[in-house]
Amino acid sequence: MEFITDVTIIIDEADYKDPVRFMKFLQSHSREKTGSCYKVRGTYEELEELSIKLSTVRHRSSSAAGDQVCHEDDQASSRVKSVDVSCIVMAYIEQKCANELNKIGGNTFVIETKPDLRTVYSKPSSTVQVTFRPHRVSIYPVHVDFVRKRFITFYQRTASDLQVTSVPVSPHDHKELQNRFPQLLFKPSHNKHEVTVTGPFVHIAKLEEFLLKNMQSSSKSPVNKGPADTPSSGTMGPEDESCPICMEPIVTAEKETLQCKHAFCRNCLKKAFSYKPVCPTCGELYGILTGTQPDGGKMNVTKSSSSLPGYEKYGTIIIHYYIPSGIQKEEHPNPGQPYEGVSRTAYLPDFSEGRRILKLLRRAFDQRLIFTVGQSTTSGRNNTVTWNDIHHKTSTHGGPTHHGYPDPDYLSRIRDELTVKGIE
Repeated sequence: MEFITDVTIIIDEADYKDPVRFMKFLQSHSREKTGSCYKVRGTYEELEELSIKLSTVRHRSSSAAGDQVCHEDDQASSRVKSVDVSCIVMAYIEQKCANELNKIGGNTFVIETKPDLRTVYSKPSSTVQVTFRPHRVSIYPVHVDFVRKRFITFYQRTASDLQVTSVPVSPHDHKELQNRFPQLLFKPSHNKHEVTVTGPFVHIAKLEEFLLKNMQSSSKSPVNKGPADTPSSGTMGPEDESCPICMEPIVTAEKETLQCKHAFCRNCLKKAFSYKPVCPTCGELYGILTGTQPDGGKMNVTKSSSSLPGYEKYGTIIIHYYIPSGIQKEEHPNPGQPYEGVSRTAYLPDFSEGRRILKLLRRAFDQRLIFTVGQSTTSGRNNTVTWNDIHHKTSTHGGPTHHGYPDPDYLSRIRDELTVKGIE
């Protein structure tokens, strides 16, 4: 995985004792010169290789004062600012993305999380601090900052694709599901008949469809089957094709084939479409997807002349969402129980692409896709209105780890998330 595709560093030629070799190292890189400084652009790997080469021609004063300066510079390079992140997201990264995390640090850096995730995971609103410690003093100050940027980029992409939900699972099924869905992180919840699941929304959707299919299969009983439900009541397909939902042979008279060429029992497909109008096999959308966002909400839009970091030429679109409290319906996790409403504010840059995203968000809101009822990833409370896999910027500053700007990939990511839900 390529974590950063474009990095820029500033190098002062006065720091190097051999100008000929210095320029030889720089000549194959894109660069701009201002005074004695060069602004060099490239990938992380290219600039890391360059920094190692440049370390061989860097000034190393033999005087006590010079040694002190170099030592202080190196110590400063190892004190790169830490990153505060969600404990839930970091727990998922450490357990499910260990290879990617090791690749970020490489053999040179240790990525540390404080406090221990095991002590704070029970409090979903908690944050942890991630620091980057070199195994030895960095030979070039830019190294630690690169590792930090690589981590932030990876964290941002991982967090934007994560969903937290609770599912009714027995302790015995818990282990079986963990083996079947290795991309998901299962944790016991306060309710012994439920587990909390964290993972990419695509895998969460597959888990929910799997559980729904099992519920449908277990509800079938030979005693209740009428003639129309038995193989003898109809003609089977030429190869006794099985329905992917109920796993039983499809009766030809009851066969329903979608445009994507996947076939199901008509009744099974009808029930699946009542849950979500997508093909249970490939996920292709059919019709208009409607979510479980509670009724009575409002989406109001205002504008400001102030700009967002990364979009200094433009004003700001401010979206105000309000969903009142109410009683859960059959489509919600706990029908008949009250749920807590929510008020949220989100921000978009006020230019052509931002305005296009705003129109798509309006459609998603009208189709009840922006919010749902479930467990809040920030407070940990159940039976509350929460975001529904369409990530918003709820802060104007702070970068991706604080749901703010600058975040150059955000508009393309949210467009992808809307596309998955048929909003394009």
